[in-house]
Amino acid sequence: MQREDMKDLLWFLAVARERSFTKAAAELGTSQSTLSHTIKQLEARLGVRLLTRTTRSVAPTEAGERLYQSLAPRFEAIESDISGLVAFRDKPSGTVRITLSDHALQTIVWPKLEPVLRGYPDLRVELYSDNGMRNIVEERFDAGVRLGESVDKDMIAVRIGPDWRLVAVASPGYFSRRPVPRIPQDLVGHDCISLRQATFGGLYAWEFEKKGRELRVRVDGQLTFNSTLPMVDAALSGYGICYVPENLVSHHIAQGRLTLVLDDWSLPFPGYHLYYPSRRQLSPAMAVVVEALRYRN
Repeated sequence: MQREDMKDLLWFLAVARERSFTKAAAELGTSQSTLSHTIKQLEARLGVRLLTRTTRSVAPTEAGERLYQSLAPRFEAIESDISGLVAFRDKPSGTVRITLSDHALQTIVWPKLEPVLRGYPDLRVELYSDNGMRNIVEERFDAGVRLGESVDKDMIAVRIGPDWRLVAVASPGYFSRRPVPRIPQDLVGHDCISLRQATFGGLYAWEFEKKGRELRVRVDGQLTFNSTLPMVDAALSGYGICYVPENLVSHHIAQGRLTLVLDDWSLPFPGYHLYYPSRRQLSPAMAVVVEALRYRN
């Protein structure tokens, strides 16, 4: 059967159901003459008359009635299946894979997603935590989370958090043994708790800025981690100075467990953004995640 026969059969079903070319044509959005011509072509191809036409009525022939009874439930089933697919499309389901840092996961993403996910039991979220700069297209992630200044220009970026800054802190016990650094260069003589970057394998060079002057300091020390959370614990235990997001240590600073240094060299920068390929149409699942994470002042 040719593809055009499918349309012709649907038009035949409409005429047989309505018992009228006029009503069927209005339902199908075509002219009565076009509909009549189409049915005649269908009958010619099948080699059998399907409809009996009079000046007042239209009725299926025996062959037409048999065809109608056979086809109608099948097309109804197809329409039902398609409706089911549309409902599935509009119902957030499936898996969304996101790569992000442990800090973004703990402070922004999970607190926002956790209450939302309860309302979408068919939505699955895979959160891959590391501090690397991963290629989300090559590694088949749906999205990633980075600081606003680090998002590639060919990506769509949605802000998900406020501006924040990195701060240098150490325990009072550590500073009882070592002098307090006054400028970033003083860190070279200190025990610093380092962060190893997953993407390049190197140690993160601490970045500072004051009055337009930018400095990068390569520090050294006994401990190196590949995530920020254990760095705070090490600093609390007196192993040295760590350079971590301020919101991870603000309560320790307030309670005197950590001492903030180089405060005037630590400036805020654009906060976290969720990013994904600009050419990708958002699935319902991804749309739920984007709206849940979107930053609102």
